Amino acid sequence: MKILILCTGNSCRSQMAEGILKSFDPDLEVYSAGTNPAARVSSRAIQVMKEIGIDISQNLPKSVDEFLGGSFDYVITVCDHAKETCPLFNGTVAHRMHIGFEDPAEAAGTEEEVLAVFRRVRDEIKTEFKKFYDVNISKR
Repeated sequence: MKILILCTGNSCRSQMAEGILKSFDPDLEVYSAGTNPAARVSSRAIQVMKEIGIDISQNLPKSVDEFLGGSFDYVITVCDHAKETCPLFNGTVAHRMHIGFEDPAEAAGTEEEVLAVFRRVRDEIKTEFKKFYDVNISKR
């Protein structure tokens, strides 16, 4: 099972979703990329993922262009911008899905308030991708 998760910057939501899906099943081939990749993965995303035992600290943002010729069972967008600007894939894509989340990188306030948004979005990603996994993957 080969899955690509797309976002705009590939620094928060798609990186968290990649780590979470891999934690459900290490045999899955899970990749994430961005339509406009950031320079690095968000340190706050790394921190809140570490809190649940998932290490994404070695991940790097990647461009969706690297994957356009690939074949995937699922291509999943996790932000509205990526959904709207998702390029056409030259390879085979069996299923396209959108599972959208608020961008925690846009959170404002104190450090604790911002981290609270990152934790909430992380937990929403975990819940929604567990549903996706249970319905689409674990039954196979």
